[in-house]
Amino acid sequence: MKKIILFASGSGTNAEKIIKHCQENNKIEVVKVYTNNPLAQVIDRAKNLNVPAVVFTRAEFNEGFVLDKVVKDSPDLIVLAGFLWKFPESIVKAFPNKVINIHPALLPKYGGKGMYGMNVHQAVLENKEKVTGITIHYVNENYDEGAIIFQKSVSIEDCNTAEAIAHKIHLLEHQYFPEVIESLLTT
Repeated sequence: MKKIILFASGSGTNAEKIIKHCQENNKIEVVKVYTNNPLAQVIDRAKNLNVPAVVFTRAEFNEGFVLDKVVKDSPDLIVLAGFLWKFPESIVKAFPNKVINIHPALLPKYGGKGMYGMNVHQAVLENKEKVTGITIHYVNENYDEGAIIFQKSVSIEDCNTAEAIAHKIHLLEHQYFPEVIESLLTT
Protein backbone atom coordinates (compact mmCIF):
# COMPACT_ATOMS: atom_id res chain seq x y z
CA MET A 1 0.00 0.00 0.00
CA LYS A 2 1.26 3.48 -0.90
CA LYS A 3 1.56 6.02 1.90
CA ILE A 4 0.93 9.74 1.73
CA ILE A 5 1.11 12.53 4.24
CA LEU A 6 -0.83 15.77 3.98
CA PHE A 7 0.12 19.30 4.95
CA ALA A 8 -2.73 21.75 5.53
CA SER A 9 -3.21 25.08 7.30
CA GLY A 10 -6.95 25.68 7.40
CA SER A 11 -10.37 24.12 7.17
CA GLY A 12 -9.13 20.91 5.58
CA THR A 13 -11.88 20.25 3.07
CA ASN A 14 -9.36 19.07 0.46
CA ALA A 15 -7.58 16.95 3.06
CA GLU A 16 -10.88 15.35 4.06
CA LYS A 17 -11.76 14.53 0.44
CA ILE A 18 -8.32 13.00 -0.11
CA ILE A 19 -8.48 10.92 3.09
CA LYS A 20 -11.96 9.60 2.25
CA HIS A 21 -10.92 8.81 -1.33
CA CYS A 22 -7.91 6.85 -0.08
CA GLN A 23 -9.93 4.99 2.54
CA GLU A 24 -12.35 3.87 -0.17
CA ASN A 25 -9.78 2.51 -2.64
CA ASN A 26 -7.47 0.42 -0.38
CA LYS A 27 -4.39 1.25 -2.49
CA ILE A 28 -3.30 4.43 -0.73
CA GLU A 29 -3.23 5.34 2.94
CA VAL A 30 -3.01 8.81 4.43
CA VAL A 31 -0.75 8.10 7.39
CA LYS A 32 -0.58 11.58 8.91
CA VAL A 33 -1.71 15.18 8.57
CA TYR A 34 0.74 17.96 9.44
CA THR A 35 -0.37 21.50 10.22
CA ASN A 36 1.25 24.74 11.28
CA ASN A 37 -2.04 26.00 12.75
CA PRO A 38 -3.09 24.61 16.16
CA LEU A 39 -6.63 25.94 15.56
CA ALA A 40 -7.03 24.51 12.04
CA GLN A 41 -10.22 22.58 11.39
CA VAL A 42 -8.14 20.02 9.48
CA ILE A 43 -7.07 18.58 12.86
CA ASP A 44 -10.65 17.62 13.76
CA ARG A 45 -11.37 16.38 10.23
CA ALA A 46 -8.30 14.11 10.38
CA LYS A 47 -9.15 12.80 13.86
CA ASN A 48 -12.74 12.06 12.77
CA LEU A 49 -11.27 9.91 9.97
CA ASN A 50 -8.74 8.19 12.29
CA VAL A 51 -5.69 9.94 10.85
CA PRO A 52 -3.21 11.37 13.36
CA ALA A 53 -2.38 15.06 13.15
CA VAL A 54 0.90 16.75 14.02
CA VAL A 55 1.04 20.46 14.88
CA PHE A 56 4.38 22.20 14.46
CA THR A 57 5.94 25.64 14.83
CA ARG A 58 7.81 27.63 12.21
CA ALA A 59 11.10 26.86 13.97
CA GLU A 60 10.34 23.12 13.97
CA PHE A 61 9.45 23.36 10.29
CA ASN A 62 12.61 25.17 9.25
CA GLU A 63 15.11 23.55 11.60
CA GLY A 64 14.70 19.86 10.80
CA PHE A 65 12.13 18.60 13.33
CA VAL A 66 9.41 18.20 10.68
CA LEU A 67 11.87 16.72 8.16
CA ASP A 68 12.92 14.09 10.71
CA LYS A 69 9.28 13.12 11.39
CA VAL A 70 8.44 13.01 7.67
CA VAL A 71 11.45 10.79 6.94
CA LYS A 72 10.23 8.38 9.66
CA ASP A 73 6.76 8.36 8.04
CA SER A 74 8.45 7.24 4.80
CA PRO A 75 5.75 8.59 2.45
CA ASP A 76 5.49 7.75 -1.21
CA LEU A 77 3.98 11.22 -1.74
CA ILE A 78 3.71 14.45 0.26
CA VAL A 79 0.59 16.46 -0.58
CA LEU A 80 0.12 20.13 0.22
CA ALA A 81 -3.63 20.66 0.52
CA GLY A 82 -4.16 24.27 1.49
CA PHE A 83 -0.79 24.66 3.18
CA LEU A 84 0.28 28.30 3.24
CA TRP A 85 3.96 28.35 4.22
CA LYS A 86 6.76 28.06 1.72
CA PHE A 87 7.97 24.47 1.82
CA PRO A 88 11.57 24.06 3.06
CA GLU A 89 14.15 23.14 0.47
CA SER A 90 15.45 20.45 2.84
CA ILE A 91 12.18 18.48 2.58
CA VAL A 92 11.88 19.06 -1.18
CA LYS A 93 15.43 17.75 -1.68
CA ALA A 94 14.85 14.75 0.62
CA PHE A 95 11.78 13.78 -1.44
CA PRO A 96 12.53 14.77 -5.06
CA ASN A 97 9.42 14.72 -7.27
CA LYS A 98 7.38 13.45 -4.33
CA VAL A 99 5.95 16.75 -3.06
CA ILE A 100 2.89 18.15 -4.82
CA ASN A 101 0.64 21.15 -4.31
CA ILE A 102 -2.69 22.39 -5.59
CA HIS A 103 -3.07 26.02 -6.64
CA PRO A 104 -6.45 27.72 -7.14
CA ALA A 105 -5.62 29.23 -10.53
CA LEU A 106 -4.15 28.28 -13.88
CA LEU A 107 -0.42 28.73 -13.31
CA PRO A 108 1.73 30.52 -14.24
CA LYS A 109 -0.95 33.20 -13.82
CA TYR A 110 -1.76 34.29 -10.27
CA GLY A 111 1.07 32.40 -8.60
CA GLY A 112 3.83 33.43 -6.23
CA LYS A 113 4.16 34.73 -2.70
CA GLY A 114 0.89 35.94 -1.24
CA MET A 115 -1.19 34.37 -4.00
CA TYR A 116 -3.39 31.87 -2.19
CA GLY A 117 -7.08 31.40 -1.47
CA MET A 118 -9.23 34.50 -1.70
CA ASN A 119 -6.23 36.63 -2.74
CA VAL A 120 -6.11 34.62 -5.97
CA HIS A 121 -9.85 34.72 -6.56
CA GLN A 122 -9.99 38.48 -5.96
CA ALA A 123 -7.14 39.06 -8.42
CA VAL A 124 -8.86 36.87 -11.03
CA LEU A 125 -12.10 38.85 -10.54
CA GLU A 126 -10.38 42.25 -10.71
CA ASN A 127 -8.63 41.28 -13.94
CA LYS A 128 -11.98 40.31 -15.48
CA GLU A 129 -10.83 36.81 -16.42
CA LYS A 130 -13.38 34.69 -18.25
CA VAL A 131 -11.76 31.40 -17.23
CA THR A 132 -9.79 30.21 -14.24
CA GLY A 133 -9.10 26.80 -12.76
CA ILE A 134 -6.78 24.63 -10.71
CA THR A 135 -3.19 23.56 -11.14
CA ILE A 136 -1.62 20.55 -9.47
CA HIS A 137 2.15 20.82 -9.60
CA TYR A 138 5.36 19.52 -8.12
CA VAL A 139 6.86 21.68 -5.39
CA ASN A 140 10.33 23.13 -5.82
CA GLU A 141 12.25 25.83 -3.95
CA ASN A 142 10.08 28.66 -5.36
CA TYR A 143 6.39 29.45 -4.85
CA ASP A 144 4.21 27.86 -7.54
CA GLU A 145 7.04 27.24 -10.02
CA GLY A 146 7.32 23.44 -9.99
CA ALA A 147 6.47 21.34 -13.04
CA ILE A 148 2.76 21.20 -13.80
CA ILE A 149 1.12 17.78 -13.41
CA PHE A 150 -2.52 18.65 -14.15
CA GLN A 151 -4.72 21.65 -14.93
CA LYS A 152 -8.49 21.96 -15.22
CA SER A 153 -10.27 25.13 -16.26
CA VAL A 154 -13.77 26.45 -15.59
CA SER A 155 -15.74 29.36 -17.01
CA ILE A 156 -16.36 32.16 -14.52
CA GLU A 157 -18.26 34.51 -16.81
CA ASP A 158 -21.28 34.11 -14.52
CA CYS A 159 -19.28 34.99 -11.36
CA ASN A 160 -19.41 38.52 -10.00
CA THR A 161 -17.74 37.90 -6.62
CA ALA A 162 -14.53 36.27 -5.45
CA GLU A 163 -16.68 33.94 -3.31
CA ALA A 164 -18.52 32.68 -6.40
CA ILE A 165 -15.19 31.96 -8.06
CA ALA A 166 -13.95 30.20 -4.90
CA HIS A 167 -17.02 27.95 -4.94
CA LYS A 168 -16.32 26.80 -8.52
CA ILE A 169 -12.64 26.23 -7.70
CA HIS A 170 -13.46 24.14 -4.62
CA LEU A 171 -15.67 21.90 -6.72
CA LEU A 172 -12.77 21.31 -9.14
CA GLU A 173 -10.31 20.70 -6.28
CA HIS A 174 -12.55 18.18 -4.57
CA GLN A 175 -13.21 16.29 -7.79
CA TYR A 176 -9.75 16.18 -9.33
CA PHE A 177 -7.14 16.37 -6.55
CA PRO A 178 -7.84 12.87 -5.12
CA GLU A 179 -7.95 11.39 -8.63
CA VAL A 180 -4.62 12.94 -9.64
CA ILE A 181 -2.99 11.75 -6.41
CA GLU A 182 -4.23 8.22 -7.06
CA SER A 183 -3.00 8.25 -10.66
CA LEU A 184 0.46 9.46 -9.58
CA LEU A 185 0.77 6.56 -7.15
CA THR A 186 -0.84 3.74 -9.10
CA THR A 187 0.40 4.18 -12.67
